[in-house]
Amino acid sequence: MRTYADIDGELTQAGSAFEIETVEIGGRPTRVWKHATPSLVEVLREGRIRGGDSDFIVHGDERISHETHYQRVAAFAHVLQGQLGVAKGDRVAIAMRNYPEWPIAFFAILAVGGIAVALNAWWTGEELAFGLDDSGAKVLVADAERLERLAPYLSRFGDLAAIAVRAEEVPAGLLKYDALIAGAPPCDLPDVKIEPDDPATIFYTSGTTNHPKGVLASHRNICSNMVTLQFTIARTALRAGRQPSAPLPGVRLLCVPLFHATGCQSVLQTSVLLGGKLVFMHKWEPLAALELMAREGVTQLSCVPTMLWDVLNTPTLGKYDLSALRSIGIGGAAAPPELVRRVNQLLPGRNLANGYGLTEGSSQTTGIGGADFRAKPDSVGLPVPVCDIRIVDGNGRDIPTGVAGEIWIRGPNVVEGYWHRPEASAETFIDGWLHTGDIGRIDEEGFLYIVDRAKDIIIRGGENVSSAEVEAALFEHPSVAEAAAIAVPHPALGEAVGAVVRLHNGQEVAAAVLLDHLRERLAGFKVPSHIWFESEPFPRNASGKIQKRDLKEVVLAREPAP
Repeated sequence: MRTYADIDGELTQAGSAFEIETVEIGGRPTRVWKHATPSLVEVLREGRIRGGDSDFIVHGDERISHETHYQRVAAFAHVLQGQLGVAKGDRVAIAMRNYPEWPIAFFAILAVGGIAVALNAWWTGEELAFGLDDSGAKVLVADAERLERLAPYLSRFGDLAAIAVRAEEVPAGLLKYDALIAGAPPCDLPDVKIEPDDPATIFYTSGTTNHPKGVLASHRNICSNMVTLQFTIARTALRAGRQPSAPLPGVRLLCVPLFHATGCQSVLQTSVLLGGKLVFMHKWEPLAALELMAREGVTQLSCVPTMLWDVLNTPTLGKYDLSALRSIGIGGAAAPPELVRRVNQLLPGRNLANGYGLTEGSSQTTGIGGADFRAKPDSVGLPVPVCDIRIVDGNGRDIPTGVAGEIWIRGPNVVEGYWHRPEASAETFIDGWLHTGDIGRIDEEGFLYIVDRAKDIIIRGGENVSSAEVEAALFEHPSVAEAAAIAVPHPALGEAVGAVVRLHNGQEVAAAVLLDHLRERLAGFKVPSHIWFESEPFPRNASGKIQKRDLKEVVLAREPAP
C-alpha cells in the first residue's frame, strides 16, 4: 500500500480539490481547505444547481426537489427578515423532529445572517425553555409536540415569535408556518453578505451532567467538515490502489437527529451540497430502515453502532435488496471490533468507515476505512491534513507514542467556544487547541484509538479500567445485545467494575458464563465484580449514546452492588 504521507501529498498538491492554504482565524495562522465552500448559504446555492428538479427530501409520501426546497427556504427567509425582523447575529431556535421543515428553517435562518439554534427534540419542556433562554432566541420554529411541551413556559418569553409547524390547531398568539409562506411567488434569497467566520449555529452538547453548553460554530467550521468527509473517501480509495472518483450525489438515509452534528453537519449538508437525496425516517426502527433502503436505493448509511447492530440482528436482513448500499459510516460511540467483523460477514463488499469528532470539532477530525479499518477495527483513523492532534498528560505535556492521554485537536473545524460561557470556553479552548476530555492513544503509524471519556474511566484501586474495553469484550459473546460497563462503589477499592447486559430475545446466559468469557479476554482487574441483566433496551440520548447514569440508578436500586 502507498504511504499516507505520499497519498496526502498527492491529494493536497497545488491546484487540487484538496489544496491547503494558511489563513488567520481568531488571530492565529490556521491551515484550511482552500476550495471549501465559503458559507452554508453558498452550499445551498450550489446544491440547487446540482440537484435541480431531482428529489432532495423523501419523507413518507412527500417528495421535495432541490429546487422546491430552495424556493421554500427563500420564501421563509423573507418572512424572517421582513415580517419578523430577524437580522444578522439574531438567534432563531428550531425545535422539532426530523421533518422537511427542519432544513428549510435552518437554511432560511442562515440566509438572513441569523444563528440557527438546534434544540434537542428529546428535551422536556423545561429543558427546551432553558435552550430558548440560554440562546436568547428571537424566533422559535417548532412542531406540535415540542409546542405542547413548551406551553407552560412560553409566557416567560414575551417578545418571542413562535411559529408552529405541522400543527392542526395553533394556540392563540402563535404563527402558522404554512400560512406564512402560502402563495409566495418564486424568489431568490435575501441579499445578505455572509463571511466564512461569521457565526452560523448553536448546537448543544449532550448535557448528561448539569446544563448543556451551546457550541457556537462558524460557517467555515461546518464547511470544512464537508471537505474533510470527501478527503477521507479519496484517501481511502488511493490507499486501496484506486483512483478517487468525483463525488456522487448519493442517496442517504437520515436515521440520526438533525439537531446533532452528525445529522446536520455531515449527512444533511453533504446531501445538499452534492445534490443528493435524503430519505427521512420518522423514528428508528430496523425493519423500516431496511424497507426504505431497499425502496429508495440508499447508497450510504451513517449511524451509531447500536443502529447497525439492530440491522445486522434483523432475522429477515437477507430478504431486502441492499445492492445499492456502497458505504456505511459509524460514529458517535465506540465501535466494537466484533461489529466490524459482523458487517464484513453479513454485508460484504461495503466500504465500512469510522471517524472521530465531536460537536466542538464540527463533526469529524479523523477517518479510517477500507483495508485499514479491517486491520485496525478499534481505531478511528488518521487526522486529515488540516487538523493536528496531540496526546498529553495531566500537565499538558506530550506523551510517548502508544501511551494514553487526553486528546487535543487543532484545525479549522474547531469552534471558537461556547455561547455566553467564557469560563467554560477558557477551560476547553486554549491557544487554538480543543481540550476534548477524551482519552486516546496514537500508534506508531499515527492511527488514533479512543480509550474512553475521561469521566467514564473506572478507577479500581488505583488502576484505570476502560469501560469501552470491557464493553467490546462483552459484545464478542453472541448472546449479548447491549452492554454497559459502570463504576460501582467499593469499600476497599473505591470503585469496582460492574456491567449491565441485555441479551438478544430468547437467549439465556448465566452471569458466570459471561464472566468466564471476559476472563479469557481481559486482565483480572478489568473483569466486572457483578453483572446485572436488563430485559428492556437501555436508555439512550438522541445521539444514541447510553445514559449510564440513569441505567446505573435503575440497576442499583433494584439490586445493590454486592
